[in-house]
Amino acid sequence: MGVHGREPEQAAIADLLTQARSGLGGSLVLTAEAGAGKTSLLAEAAASARAAGDMTVVTTSGIESEAPLAFAAVERLLAPLSGSLDRIPAPQAQALRVVFGMEAGEAGDRFLIFLGVLSLLADAGEQQPVLVVVDDAQWLDDASAAALQFVARRIAMEPVALLWAARENAARPFDTSDLPTLRLAGLGLAGATAILAEQTGGEVSPEVAALLVANTGGNPLALCELPSVLTPGQVAGTEPLPPRLPVTERIERVFLDRARRLSADAQSLLLVASVDDSTRLATVLKAAERLGADTGSLGELETSGLVAVDGGRLRLRHPLVRSAMYEAAASGDRRRVHAALAGALDREEDADRRAWHLSSSVVEPDESVVAELVTAAERAGRRGGHEAASAAWERAAELAPDPDARARHLFAASMSAWASAHPDRARDLVEKAITEARDPLLLADARRVRGRIEWNTGSVKLANRMLLEAAVDVAEHDAARAREMAAEAVSIAPWGGASGSTIDGTTVVPPPPADAPARARTYDQLMRGCAHVAAGDYAAAAAPFRNAFAIHEELTEDFELLPNLSICAFHLGDYQRSQGYMQRVLTRARNDGAAVMMLYTLTRLAMIDLAGGRWTDAIGDCTEAVSLGEVTGHHVLADTPAAILMLLAAHRGETETFAELVPRLDVATSLGASGVLDVVLRDVVHWAHGVHLSLTDASRSASAFHRFAQMSHDVQKRVAGIDRIEAAVRADQTEAARLWTEDFAGFAAATGLPWPAAVAEHGLALLSASEEPEAADAHFIRALELHEEDANAGGSGWPGRQFNRARTRLAYGEFLRRSRRRVDARTHLRAALDTFEELKARPWAERAATELRASGETVRRRDDAAGEVVLTPQERQVAQLVKQGMSNKEVAAQLFVSPRTVDFHLRNVFTKTGVSSRGELIGLELA
Repeated sequence: MGVHGREPEQAAIADLLTQARSGLGGSLVLTAEAGAGKTSLLAEAAASARAAGDMTVVTTSGIESEAPLAFAAVERLLAPLSGSLDRIPAPQAQALRVVFGMEAGEAGDRFLIFLGVLSLLADAGEQQPVLVVVDDAQWLDDASAAALQFVARRIAMEPVALLWAARENAARPFDTSDLPTLRLAGLGLAGATAILAEQTGGEVSPEVAALLVANTGGNPLALCELPSVLTPGQVAGTEPLPPRLPVTERIERVFLDRARRLSADAQSLLLVASVDDSTRLATVLKAAERLGADTGSLGELETSGLVAVDGGRLRLRHPLVRSAMYEAAASGDRRRVHAALAGALDREEDADRRAWHLSSSVVEPDESVVAELVTAAERAGRRGGHEAASAAWERAAELAPDPDARARHLFAASMSAWASAHPDRARDLVEKAITEARDPLLLADARRVRGRIEWNTGSVKLANRMLLEAAVDVAEHDAARAREMAAEAVSIAPWGGASGSTIDGTTVVPPPPADAPARARTYDQLMRGCAHVAAGDYAAAAAPFRNAFAIHEELTEDFELLPNLSICAFHLGDYQRSQGYMQRVLTRARNDGAAVMMLYTLTRLAMIDLAGGRWTDAIGDCTEAVSLGEVTGHHVLADTPAAILMLLAAHRGETETFAELVPRLDVATSLGASGVLDVVLRDVVHWAHGVHLSLTDASRSASAFHRFAQMSHDVQKRVAGIDRIEAAVRADQTEAARLWTEDFAGFAAATGLPWPAAVAEHGLALLSASEEPEAADAHFIRALELHEEDANAGGSGWPGRQFNRARTRLAYGEFLRRSRRRVDARTHLRAALDTFEELKARPWAERAATELRASGETVRRRDDAAGEVVLTPQERQVAQLVKQGMSNKEVAAQLFVSPRTVDFHLRNVFTKTGVSSRGELIGLELA
């Protein structure tokens, strides 16, 4: 059947293909009700691309019964390209080989697999443009859908076109929220008339055509099928139409009526084909024989037009044939067909299909079927198909005979759901596991996961209470488990997680002896330090934290402890140590292709860089984190780095960027879905607004102070210390400024660090400037000495808190100028101006320049275009990795992009820096 009446859609598809042929990728999803002609448009596009001979065409489709099979659709899609696996990075190639069953082993992080799919398509695109056709996207298995959506978000620089079709209002809706989408409306009169004429080969009455369009909504499939239930005279208008016409909702009945005209054997064969998801003719015939059907009826079935046989493949004419037959069959008949197909699927590569058919063939607990499902779940997990693994574990739980077995399987299902970024499903499953569990250790593990889900996506206070209670209950059975759970509960308390529980986490189990494993001793010290932090006693927290840092050196590498150690160092204001721990986690995550862990660590590193005044690094980390959040679908996890970008935009006077981010972060802070990061997110947003108000509208000093006063967490309040104290002084909130300054002095005394002491001296200088100028002068001088001590303490490569130092120089220069010590003021104002210009902090640079001019010195505007190379965050990331000696493919793997995207950014780097080779770039200093 030809495609009629779809000129706008055909034009949009042609544009997509033209764009790919020009070297730029794109994606287009066609959505419509069943029978609207989506498949025909996809087939036409594929045929035209093949006929032109200038595109590689790969196709796949979702199959409803195949949904539990991890990466099934992707495996079909990439089968023609599998010979090129050796040309993509080895870790990605190995992951895909495991996924495709070409070799045994672990596939690794799921995003490593996703990146492998991107790399394989990008590699094919280097030969000639690629058209990827994905039909029935609503029935894709979850892993394939996630992988292809990842690719769709990453192909802008690749000659790859993704053309999808998805049914509207499907039971398993396809997420098109961030993909270009085109909805197919019903056909008009001209298109409908063309279809009716093509089907009947005779005359079509315009009045009849108009009536049929009205009754079918212009649905092409309905129009195509109507001639089979109408006479030629009725179509021509010489005979009256029947009183009731089969419209779109009843198209399935048309297929079913046609099936009912077949012999019993042909109907049995059709039901088997409808239940089968392998599309292999041999499998269908073998299963039909097991049911006692005569497979010679295949010819009759083909003649009916309900199926088509192409070589060794049997294809249903339309997906609605499958649903019509399956829904109409009695439940007992369905189970018998599933059992027959399970018996026919005896090849090793069909083990997952066999397990699912077996599970659909029984209704009572069956240990043999459970064993097959468990094996399928484990296999899916090794291949990175966590959604499929979760489904298999859950079904195994339904068929398991005893409560603890059900609990184990539900717990495993929850872990797989969590790994696949489905927290709501993970929560529901682990709560069921908690209800079923009788084994105290299994119960403790389930409650620990429940708390982890809660502190990441829900209430941190509830997580704290859950973990403390669970730790108490498991203490008599396993002290190590209890200690780690109590430590987790105590560690989240300082992040808005103090629940008011009467349980003291530090007393749940006794301290480990001196000869206990290093991991146990480290957890114990971290817990005790965090308990003191939660109480606001940083002097008491310092010793156990430093003990933990020392004990950890005994471990080879514990990547579960490293993030906790980093956060504890952050509590102490030891940002260099915090960065060192977190950088090790990031390196491991990059090497493993663990995108979610990369997102986690990049966000924390950005906070550390922000605290240290390394704005360029912070922007690079945040930009990558936001991008990863978008391509992996973890939008909530990307909110905090987006807030840091908004804060830095405020400091740099980038008002458009600031304004663009405000709506997103207003929504994010209203949802409260960031778990333990929620308090950080809110504080950074308040901080950003406070800075913006301070720098753009001097008359709104009270509003700026109000924003700063709403910051609630000690870490963020300290990092924002100078901003907060200066805002309080400008708003005449002297008492607040004094209290905040005293807090810094206390923190400095508790930790022995010079930088908080410098901020305290800065605050004392501001508070005494008007009434005790000599004291203010001394405080400013001492503050600068402490800033210098901080910078020197870090060793080479550590810039100290250069923004804080510049702010003190600016404040001191302003004080000196107002005191008529203009010559003395110039030295500090010039130094402040240089730092602000280096950081691209334009409003601060303008303020320093204004003061410098007022001191009597001429200020020349810095010409960035003439004297400084300005790279985008993406270009800088690429350049830094290339400087480490990485190839484009290696850089692409690190940044979760394609080599072509890396090449694009690298060429821009060469153009901007004036270098012409990778060797020259290695020797180039990047700001």
